[in-house]
Amino acid sequence: MNSLRLLGVQFAYENLKFWRNSIAAFFTVALPLVMMVILCLLFGSQQTSSGNEPIYLSTFYVPAMSAMAVIGACFTNIAMEVAISRDRGLLKRYRGTPLPTSTLVCAKLAHAVLLGFVLVICLVCVGAWLFDATVSDIRIGMFAVILVLGSATFCALGLAIAAVIPNAEASPAIVQAIVLPLLFISDVFLPMDNAPAWLQWIASVFPVRHFALGLQSSFHPILMNNIQEWVHVVVLTIWFLVGLLVATRYFRWEQKR
Repeated sequence: MNSLRLLGVQFAYENLKFWRNSIAAFFTVALPLVMMVILCLLFGSQQTSSGNEPIYLSTFYVPAMSAMAVIGACFTNIAMEVAISRDRGLLKRYRGTPLPTSTLVCAKLAHAVLLGFVLVICLVCVGAWLFDATVSDIRIGMFAVILVLGSATFCALGLAIAAVIPNAEASPAIVQAIVLPLLFISDVFLPMDNAPAWLQWIASVFPVRHFALGLQSSFHPILMNNIQEWVHVVVLTIWFLVGLLVATRYFRWEQKR
């Protein structure tokens, strides 16, 4: 079996394993969509200002929930799944098979990235259909760049966090303790225009805010700023390299003794 076919078989297995876990699949797939619909119905007609022109919150929540969906698929799922598989001895058994390590890792990452892309497409389509929130035609290229780079970044960070999680029981608490505070201070659940400067500075250090703002800039012309968008790209790239370095250095195939 050649490498490409082997990757396809492993990818199909990762996909089947994900959908058979109905609870995890529900929270990964349905939660961002349900939250977007609820938030847009409750607050979508309200306005927030950016520059001199108001922006409807429905235009804010569609890309924000898209960012949340990608983070859930590429960061939360990978970190928890790797930690659980390691404690169950699955990673150790994989290591003893002829399956190349690169094929296993690439299949997991490809499944997470593709799942994130599918969720974003669904969210954008529902947002355009119900709430008139669409990507500007001239911004599709930048939207794709931010989406691909953000997906790669959170996959790398998911592997990095999995490397330092001590055991499977601790993985949900550790992952959620990292993700939830960052989502609240990173323009995902609420616009942070009126937040304290020190809180905005803390949020700007982490990749979640830059990913969310990068996606949001493609939905409204007032948010378009070439310099600021390149700042988002640079910060996401730095975090991608940091995650890749930590994952490469500290990744464990076996449970700590």
